[in-house]
Amino acid sequence: MKYKTEIDIAINKFIGKKGALIPLLQNAQDIEGYLSKEIMSYVSEKTGIKLAHIYGVATFYTMFRLKPQGKHIIRVCKGTACHVSNANSIMNEVNNHLNLSGEEDTTKDGNFTVMSVACLGCCSLAPVIMIDDNTYGKLTPDSIGKILKKYE
Repeated sequence: MKYKTEIDIAINKFIGKKGALIPLLQNAQDIEGYLSKEIMSYVSEKTGIKLAHIYGVATFYTMFRLKPQGKHIIRVCKGTACHVSNANSIMNEVNNHLNLSGEEDTTKDGNFTVMSVACLGCCSLAPVIMIDDNTYGKLTPDSIGKILKKYE
């Protein structure tokens, strides 16, 4: 396993502590960038926690990612203000610009991952996207290409 030493350190930090599974999984995710099946199986083997329980926790909490993420994370707000301001057209344009279709959320080059979020808390700027830590508001589908070019 690629990150065995780092995962062992995280396991040793939390093993035997009550309620430690979530912080342990957070540490493991920080190491690899997501929770691979290999890492979850290894954590199960080393801690004695059933793999089904680990997988249940990892799929229940939205902070955990089960597949690799892009270098840049694009969050498209789908909250009420953004929804009524045509957030769907923004999402469609982001996906079109990045050549994503169907269930794809990460570009083939690994540069972008696109996700919809319930609210970014910028309702007065609707519709809004966030790329990494940068917020862009009052968007139109025509503005998306220029914004994404900054990150390509």
